[in-house]
Amino acid sequence: MPEIEVLFFDVLGTVVDWRGSITAEVERFLRDHDLGHVAASDLADAWVGRYDAAADDIRTGQRAFVTLDVLNRETLDACLLGFGINPTWIPDGRLAELNRAWHRLRPWPDAAAGLSELRKRFIVAPLSDGHTRMLVNMAKFGALPWDTVAGADIFEAYKPMPDVYLGACHLLDVSPENAMLVAAHGYDLAGARQCGLKTAYVQRQNAADPSKADEGQPTEPWDLIAPDLEALAHQLRDAQQS
Repeated sequence: MPEIEVLFFDVLGTVVDWRGSITAEVERFLRDHDLGHVAASDLADAWVGRYDAAADDIRTGQRAFVTLDVLNRETLDACLLGFGINPTWIPDGRLAELNRAWHRLRPWPDAAAGLSELRKRFIVAPLSDGHTRMLVNMAKFGALPWDTVAGADIFEAYKPMPDVYLGACHLLDVSPENAMLVAAHGYDLAGARQCGLKTAYVQRQNAADPSKADEGQPTEPWDLIAPDLEALAHQLRDAQQS
């Protein structure tokens, strides 16, 4: 394996528990508004599962770039209507607060320690569809020790567009072959590999995008496969010492 200098990380599902975190926030929202007849996990997964399709018009050039905050608010309103809840019944400030739940996603238990260990030998940075302010807020909320943060708004693109992977490499002045994407999503790793990056698959429970039913287990011979970030740190150490 070539010398790895930079580890880029998918964030949603890989570093943070997006589905579990959003479900908890939706559950509080439903309880506060006496909407207990709606299953929080169903509404949360419907919301999480809409964001990828919402970004497609940007990926195909049919819509100018907007941040994930904008897409998420649009899909939140659509999801509420789908569950028989008219968004106009809810104070706009409360909907805005629920939308900012994406800035408060809880890290997986190994995330902070694993990143700290990896950071001893590599530059570690998020490579996410989240925009910069979202990623900064998420890092502060979850004590994630990134070396630097650059969101999708820097590249004005959403994964798996090549502009994201190559733009991140250009930003950190690293050749793609000397960078690795760490992710729990095969489509993301495939996009990175097509751009010349090395790949590491991290196995996460309940991390799959609900709109991608075939996600969940590694289906490709990725460069590394690990159960968590701490195990990945050991694998990388061994790989680069051999």
